[in-house]
Parts: sequence; structure tokens; C-alpha cells
Amino acid sequence: MREPTVGDVVVRLPKTLPVDTSVAQARACFADDHVHMLLLTEAGRLLGTLLREDLDEAADGPALAYSHMAGRTIPADLPAEAARRLLVSRGQRRLAVVDGDGVLVGLLCLKRRLTGFCGDADVAARAAERGT
Repeated sequence: MREPTVGDVVVRLPKTLPVDTSVAQARACFADDHVHMLLLTEAGRLLGTLLREDLDEAADGPALAYSHMAGRTIPADLPAEAARRLLVSRGQRRLAVVDGDGVLVGLLCLKRRLTGFCGDADVAARAAERGT
């Protein structure tokens, strides 16, 4: 039996924002406690990821200027267990999943207990609970 890959456990339809998103718009998104990472895309390609801590008090203008990619992406073909161990070792719970051309495949979300991954059904259930 084949070991599951990141591509098998990824949230396939994460919320994305356009690359021209402003810092003010990004801050508004982060007002929701359930939002941990913003994915800035253009034509399906991931061009930046943004965490709350990327935006200091002086940040202003385009959010893309404050975004990062290094250490925040992972390939879809990596074994899921290797990805879980990597996230735990780094103290991270989310990574953007991209293909070889930089196209966003989804978002890898490690569950709070650090034992498995959130899937599309988990995200949909939480959204239904919140009425969003």
C-alpha cells in the first residue's frame, strides 16, 4: 500500500487573496482567529504567504511586500508523515502546497494535537459551526 503524500491530505480549496491585497485588508483577514496564514496568488500561482507576525505596526501599502515564501511551502509529493515531522520540528502548523511551477495545490494544516492533518471536510464543518 502506498504511503499518503501531502497531496493526499491537503486542504484543496484554501482561501486565497489577490497579490494586490493591502496591509489593511490583510489585517482585517487576521481579525478572524481561525485565519493563520494568508495565501497571495495571481492566476493560480502562489506569490507570497503572510502570517500575522509579518505585519509590524508600521507596515503599510501592499501586503505582498511583507510576505515570505522560504520555509512556508512544501511539495505535494512529499510523504505526509515526513511533512508532519517537519512541521512539528519547526513548530509550524501550516505550509502552502505548491507544484513544480509554483501553482498553489492547497494548504497543509496540522491538527492541534500534531497527530494528523485537517482536511476539506474539517474546514467545512468548522465554517458551518461559525455560520460562515
